[in-house]
Amino acid sequence: MNAKIKDNLAVVGAVVLFVGLILQFLKMEWAPYVYLVGACLFAYVQLVSEYKGSSVVIRRLRRQQLLGAMLLVLTGVVMLLWKRNEWIVCLTVSAVLELYTAFRIPQEEAKEN
Repeated sequence: MNAKIKDNLAVVGAVVLFVGLILQFLKMEWAPYVYLVGACLFAYVQLVSEYKGSSVVIRRLRRQQLLGAMLLVLTGVVMLLWKRNEWIVCLTVSAVLELYTAFRIPQEEAKEN
């Protein structure tokens, strides 16, 4: 799978994920399913993306990024199973991990080159 397809899939996944969140706040009954589709697309792209370098820091950041992606999927499962707002905690942790790694990985890759 080339990089352009991965980027497009990640963007589509993120948009669907966000639409699912909006629908969840509007109390739509099928919102967790929409969210889960977007989270699975987004997580899939991060799982199939690989790092071929030797930097220990980037490998650690990639593991954190994958943990954030798995927590995004877990958030969708929590939305389905529990009907209150416990999913917000899981979403917050995953968002912090994803945001942190989104800024740190490019910095470390620039240092490596």
